[in-house]
Amino acid sequence: MTTDNILNEENNEEENSQVEENSPEEEIPASQESQGETSNSEETAEQASSDSSFNEGDKVTGTVFKVEEKFVRAHIDGTDFEGIIPISQVTNKRIEHPQEVVAEDDTIEAVVIKVEDESERHNLILSIRKLEEDKSYDDLIASKENDETISGTVMEVVQAGLVVDVGVRGFIPASLLSDEYVEDLEQFADQTLEVKMEDIDKDKNRVILNRKKIIEVEKKADRKTQLEKLETGATVEGEVVRTTNFGAFINLGSIDGLAHISELSYERVENVEDAVNIGDKVDVKILDVDVDNERVSLSIKQAQESPFELFIKEHNSGETLEGTVKRLVDFGAFVQVAPGVEGLVHVSEISHDHVAHPSDVLEEGQEIQVKILSLSEDSGKVSLSIKETTERVEQPEQSSKVYRDETDEDQPTLGDVFGDKFKNLDL
Repeated sequence: MTTDNILNEENNEEENSQVEENSPEEEIPASQESQGETSNSEETAEQASSDSSFNEGDKVTGTVFKVEEKFVRAHIDGTDFEGIIPISQVTNKRIEHPQEVVAEDDTIEAVVIKVEDESERHNLILSIRKLEEDKSYDDLIASKENDETISGTVMEVVQAGLVVDVGVRGFIPASLLSDEYVEDLEQFADQTLEVKMEDIDKDKNRVILNRKKIIEVEKKADRKTQLEKLETGATVEGEVVRTTNFGAFINLGSIDGLAHISELSYERVENVEDAVNIGDKVDVKILDVDVDNERVSLSIKQAQESPFELFIKEHNSGETLEGTVKRLVDFGAFVQVAPGVEGLVHVSEISHDHVAHPSDVLEEGQEIQVKILSLSEDSGKVSLSIKETTERVEQPEQSSKVYRDETDEDQPTLGDVFGDKFKNLDL
């Protein structure tokens, strides 16, 4: 049943009631009738004055004298007008019966939305809801101007977001609900949420709310608090939440820190995913904290005991080990002697023979034996030698031999040597 139907029905009942009441049961004396006419004339003048004093939009107060199923009736203070409030105008909340909100003898404030000016009938159609909404809009506009946080109750969950009661019906789009994607909006049903005003247009009944801003502000405050508590050099636990080609981002609570690819492992890392995966729980050492820029530099490898430290505990100078040639450079070869531990074989320590370039005698990936020449705990360096694992091969000396014939008969004479020279002499 519409409001107009309700009001029409009420009008008919009221008129029938008035007809019955005005049916005379006994004669009225002439003097009384004259006085009555005078009194009626005065009342008519007052009513005419009263009629002209009400317009749509006027605010009134009254007292509830009847609560019906679909509307509320109230006496307007200081007048003989009756106010009728349809159930849809009692409140902006969904109700089944007006008595959920008002009761007889309640004092109400409302706004006039229609004036009924009929003969011997003085009715105002009122709205408590509109008056409350007008006040709510004024409060919401002030909240937006002052960037205030307000509270609202979720009235309805729809596909695009949440309908929220903030005095009027407001709407939080899903994109403004959180700083992260929210898959299940139903979790917010009937909850009271803190929000900020995003946009408001009273004429269009448009109220857009923003919860994301509050979450971002809260998280920023949390990040600053945590950043101030982080100590450079401390070791903490974190979770890998994102990987890039230059490193891994590790969540420490309300802040993410970056472990550069060079800080993921003591072994050489070509791809970040070879060292860590999203979801891994890792211990990290805090290398640097920049509170102003919210940056934290982390190291996974430095949170662990280094392979070199383990190596020097287990090995000494003079030991011979198996190693793998990892890199060849002009001045020597880097040989891995343990996971994460490489030592240098200087070019002069490759062979007992002269080596012009390491690649002349070695290949990357080649398995070789090396001897530890020295271990430097301070610098973390290991000096190795290949030639010390082999013995020098002594080359036999090359002696020049002269073969002579010692027999006399084979000895040359002076005549054999000088004969041709003497024959031409004139002796």
